[in-house]
Amino acid sequence: MTKLLFIRHGKTEWNLEGRYQGSQGDSPLLPTSYQEIHELAAALRDIHFSHIYVSPLKRARDTAMTLRHDLTQTDLPLTVLSRLREFNLGKMEGMAFTDVQAKYPAEFDAFRNHPDQYDPTAIQGESFQQLLKRMTPAIKQIVQANPRRDDNVLIVSHGAALNALVNSLLGATLATLRQRGGLSNTSTTILETRDRGQQFKLLDWNDTSYLSRRPDATDTI
Repeated sequence: MTKLLFIRHGKTEWNLEGRYQGSQGDSPLLPTSYQEIHELAAALRDIHFSHIYVSPLKRARDTAMTLRHDLTQTDLPLTVLSRLREFNLGKMEGMAFTDVQAKYPAEFDAFRNHPDQYDPTAIQGESFQQLLKRMTPAIKQIVQANPRRDDNVLIVSHGAALNALVNSLLGATLATLRQRGGLSNTSTTILETRDRGQQFKLLDWNDTSYLSRRPDATDTI
């Protein structure tokens, strides 16, 4: 049995400002985000982890390195996987949500609400199908590398990418990928597999109960 703990990175400046970051934009974590990562680490401290896997983007790496330092496990391996990066959002990256809604209304609505209708051609971005095609093999690889009954794995990545990935692993179709709602900054979502990644069970979704503040609308995507 392998447990996968999916962590969305800490809150960034562009999260606070309501801007799309994607795979190319990468604003820094807010100073207050480090305290929230410390709070997350405290909640995870009694769990023994076999590995940390992280997106190459700095906001995710900074989150993962802070967690790794706080967990104080000796020689806890950390691997950067490019497949765990956020959606490529093309022309939308760096734009305010309100500006995207005005300039690309169809893409804005479909990305948030109707993944099966999302066509990123006009923005020169990545589709949901393309994202899942690159991310799913990474999860299979992680599970195969951590097959023991007591393996707990941390995966630090991004809100939109993790939302699509996790729901897909649970069997959601493109049309239903967003039905569980969004994921908050510094949240934890836990999946379990007992058959080396053939099937997954949801144990926890978007947990932020360990944070000292309540997430607001700027935290969730």
